[in-house]
Amino acid sequence: MMLARNVLPEAESVIIGGFSVAVLDRQAAAQTMIEAASTRRGRPYFFTSINGEVIARSHMDASVAELFSTADQILADGQPLVLASRLLCRRPLPERVATTDLFHDVARLAQERGTTFYMLGADEAENHRAVAAVRAAYPRLEVVGHSHGYLTGAALEAKLVEINRLAPDILWLGLGVPLEQKFVRDYADRLPNVGLIKTSGGLFNFLSGKNRRAPRWMQRAGFEWLWRMLLEPRRLFWRYLTTNPRALYVILRYSE
Repeated sequence: MMLARNVLPEAESVIIGGFSVAVLDRQAAAQTMIEAASTRRGRPYFFTSINGEVIARSHMDASVAELFSTADQILADGQPLVLASRLLCRRPLPERVATTDLFHDVARLAQERGTTFYMLGADEAENHRAVAAVRAAYPRLEVVGHSHGYLTGAALEAKLVEINRLAPDILWLGLGVPLEQKFVRDYADRLPNVGLIKTSGGLFNFLSGKNRRAPRWMQRAGFEWLWRMLLEPRRLFWRYLTTNPRALYVILRYSE
């Protein structure tokens, strides 16, 4: 498997399922995002996250692995990865860094530091609800702009120009895997005024209140995937039935 790289020197990493995963807790991850987002280097930093499904899909499809290989930092958005690191890696991950939790850690720091956000993803109604919830929860946080993620053609071209003009420190990108990673591949070079892009999966659906998190005990035990499957069995049952065994195999073989 192609190993995704972690080029930020301050973050130690371990290999889990063939990916170089940053050994950071949530607070350190949030701090790193704020600091990286304050720089401009001609191309945004690309931060992303993996879970068992990503590991399985990357093992089955080299093109998906390639998308993640360009990331500047990868976080473990899955408790099973944390549990596996305790058994298989030279250093255990301190905790799960779920994007749905990390967003709030970063938002609290951002409103103190003046770090700006742009929120791109979900459908139009869901995007508006998510942004409204964020602005209500963090009234001193500057969300300089937002948009749904169903953009193509001229509308997408105009949105890229808008985002670059607004120059957010952090672009939260919620398009799902692998669309958000493809967005970074195809368009990051056209956003030189953006500090950092953080891929976010279904984050906006949680911010808006549409989706509910699993109980804490299920999160700690590594069974949030089961909670999600119980809520959406028709969509997720077959996905998890096929990806979970493969993810387990890849983690056991390609971790150190």
